Amino acid sequence: QVHVVESGGGLVQAGGSLRLSCAASGRTFSRYAMGWFRQAPGKEREFVAAISWSGASTYYTDSVKGRFTISRDNAENTVYLQMNSLKPEDTAVYYCAADPWGSVKYSDASVYDYWGQGTQVTVSS
Repeated sequence: QVHVVESGGGLVQAGGSLRLSCAASGRTFSRYAMGWFRQAPGKEREFVAAISWSGASTYYTDSVKGRFTISRDNAENTVYLQMNSLKPEDTAVYYCAADPWGSVKYSDASVYDYWGQGTQVTVSS
């Protein structure tokens, strides 16, 4: 069992930055691929970014490329999402998720077995 907890959300003006953190329990955290998803009101949950178990590979949805950076610290069992140049359309609840199997379908929410409770990000115009 893996327990995942997000933090770092908040209210920021457009153009600002936030850094989300995702702390995960479990001795095998370093073997898990990790992903960030978000869900805006009235919309489906969507993929944002993912990182391989080693951190060597990262993936992003097109709308955040060049603005968001995913990283991980396996010694600290933590994954980060640095969000810069935030836009009002980035407003959503952001979820961190763990994939124990490292699926190539990193943007598919169904491959992630463990999810956090989410953290709200609100970007004002």
